[in-house]
Amino acid sequence: MGELAIDDSIKNLNDDYQYGFKDEYDPVYTTGAGLNESIVREISAQKHEPKWMLAIRLKALQIYNKLPMPDFGPDLSDLDLDAIHYFQRATDHVSRDWNDVPENMKNTFEKMGVPEAERKYLAGAEAQYESEAVYASLKKEFADQGIIFTDTDTALKQHPDLVRAYFGKLVGPANNKFAALNTAVWSGGVFLYIPKGVHCKVPIQSFFRINNGSTGQFERTIIIVEAGASVNYVEGCTAPNYSEDSLHAAIVEVFVKRDAFARYTTIQNWSDNVYSLETKRAAADENATMEWVDGNLGSKVTMKYPSIDLNGPNATGTMLSIAFATNHIFQDTGAIMRHNAPYTSSNIISKSICKTGGICNYRGKVRVREHSRGSKSHIECDTIIMDDESKSDTIPQNIINNGDATLEHEAKVSKISETDLYYLMSRGLTESEATKMIIMGFIEPFSKQLPMEYAVELNRLIDYQMDESVG
Repeated sequence: MGELAIDDSIKNLNDDYQYGFKDEYDPVYTTGAGLNESIVREISAQKHEPKWMLAIRLKALQIYNKLPMPDFGPDLSDLDLDAIHYFQRATDHVSRDWNDVPENMKNTFEKMGVPEAERKYLAGAEAQYESEAVYASLKKEFADQGIIFTDTDTALKQHPDLVRAYFGKLVGPANNKFAALNTAVWSGGVFLYIPKGVHCKVPIQSFFRINNGSTGQFERTIIIVEAGASVNYVEGCTAPNYSEDSLHAAIVEVFVKRDAFARYTTIQNWSDNVYSLETKRAAADENATMEWVDGNLGSKVTMKYPSIDLNGPNATGTMLSIAFATNHIFQDTGAIMRHNAPYTSSNIISKSICKTGGICNYRGKVRVREHSRGSKSHIECDTIIMDDESKSDTIPQNIINNGDATLEHEAKVSKISETDLYYLMSRGLTESEATKMIIMGFIEPFSKQLPMEYAVELNRLIDYQMDESVG
């Protein structure tokens, strides 16, 4: 039961990457490569935005030009920001009827299961292709409850006061260099508003697709869940394989009001030429619950640390994540929890698997303020390293400024147990089948939190990286 047999059971994702197909199309509009003030003005003019949004963009560009690249985590020196196309318009309108989507883009999203998923079990769906949404729709029964679900560009036109009230309130351009970049050139994304007391029990989903090389995707997502309301939002991300690197630098802001609930699930399956550098932050008021469920199974480099500000008494925050890194992919992921009120609680569970030189780091921070008495936090980081080339580090920062708080932190790094393999093989399984069973059991705390359809998708994606172990 040596490591060589295990090595043979894992497939290079790029050899059979399901979403690696490419569409041949010419954008109806592009700003070309590179970024300057004229391009930022051009993006805003193309979108016919109000002057206050242009002012936000221009200020963010100034901040972006001054801020340094991150001085921690993965090496970003190979990312050529001057080669990126910061805005590409794939179609001249957002379709509300699937039949109106341009045929080549419709075919792409049909391969990703968008229309079938919408018909079967989604309350609404949005599809973004390059810089902007090409399709967005919410079923009438949910729209009749006052739910707003559209792309953020359309929301800016139809609900400008609401967008202005929340845009940038959790993630400002000074947060980091790529947050400043997003604020300067943002395009697309999701705007979701759940009115007071409304429970959206059926998931709402978005799909993000980068098709061309050297493309930047900078969606801006804003979710507002009013008092006593609830929502389950899911997003999926893919891109084809190109020799040129692309950049995905999204911002997500989630506002969870008193007694409300929000779950934000991401299944990221970028190809290995995408830098995924995202900033996600939520705020939870009194008795509110915010949950991040985050799956990272692709990209060249990922830097993502979803955070929750627990602003009201008895607010609860949860982060459940899985990262799978192969072939020198660098997954630098984690979570940030800020206990800003008494009797708040947070729970972080991080699962990582690395193989063939992959790197999986957990990087997290928990802060308990002086006045946040009775607060509790639990952190659990588990990693399986499948060969001697791969590595993993746990890099926590825990700041406790209140003596009446409880924090638990445990971390474990291990290889697949030969004892477990021997036991399973003694029951008739091959070594590859036994390896898969152990891996699936390891990620079960994550997959069981997904709707059934997404759990099946996650298992299938893992299968792509475990060739012979699926028989």
